[in-house]
Amino acid sequence: MNIRQFEYVLAVAEVRHFESAAEKCFATQSTLSTMVSKFEEELGITIFNRKKKPVEITAEGEVIIEQIKAIQSQIGVLNELAKEFKGEVDGTLTLSVIPTIAPFLLPLFLQSFAEKFPQLQIEVREQTTGEITRLLKARELDIGILSLPINDPDLIEIPLYDEPFLLLDCGNRYANPVRPEALNPSDIWLMEEGHCMRTQIVTFCDLETRLATPPFNFNFKAGSIDSLLRFVKANNATTLLPYLATTAYSTEERERLREFQAPVPIRSVGLVVHRHFVKRRVLYFLEQEILKQVHPILPKTTEALLLNPV
Repeated sequence: MNIRQFEYVLAVAEVRHFESAAEKCFATQSTLSTMVSKFEEELGITIFNRKKKPVEITAEGEVIIEQIKAIQSQIGVLNELAKEFKGEVDGTLTLSVIPTIAPFLLPLFLQSFAEKFPQLQIEVREQTTGEITRLLKARELDIGILSLPINDPDLIEIPLYDEPFLLLDCGNRYANPVRPEALNPSDIWLMEEGHCMRTQIVTFCDLETRLATPPFNFNFKAGSIDSLLRFVKANNATTLLPYLATTAYSTEERERLREFQAPVPIRSVGLVVHRHFVKRRVLYFLEQEILKQVHPILPKTTEALLLNPV
């Protein structure tokens, strides 16, 4: 058996059609079919039921395919290790960032980081914490930028910076600095379920126990921080924002911001990778580039309260 056979089997498993799999692998159908059949003969196991349309995977085949995926992943690790030893930085780097960090952090470092590695193709996504951790554990993603801690034994966390939260008070209801217990839960608008910033705000403001009737006859669940901000401003409402979200605010907009009395609520932002991640050189330079760009911007907080994301 060989790597090419692995590729052919995985292609058929993905598209459930031999001709389409051959096209995907840039091979003739006869070549692919023969190689897959030889692989099955070597194992003495039927992986695909060819009598079904589309092709079905047998119960034994499901187990074999999962093992092939694991082997392919390890082959990729070997290739990356070889590049690390030779000091090569090329190929593809997949980076995923949660939506409440991405629009404010990425513009600070992404271009300068990419310029340092012109041979590296960087793919950037916005995804929730749950999606990112799932992909990291499945080895389908290289690096995540998340709110920490995640506390998963399969993942390694690299803290980057602590970011304070500010109150955006569009209705001019609160003094500066503001006490969290003074906040009216009815005034506070949140991201929808699944976003860690929602969990952090709900915990900090004790919204689960301080039940209140919404001030409007609609229930808005923001899927993006941009949508949240637009609705908060339009309805003279209130929300909590991470500090980097406010750095481009005008003088007039800054008049609506309130700091919190100590201990100041903060979130810890960091890099997360699989424990077997091998692109250590890239990871190091990414960490250094982010620190270089972010640390001069963030205020120093002496007394802080860390808000957990989950």
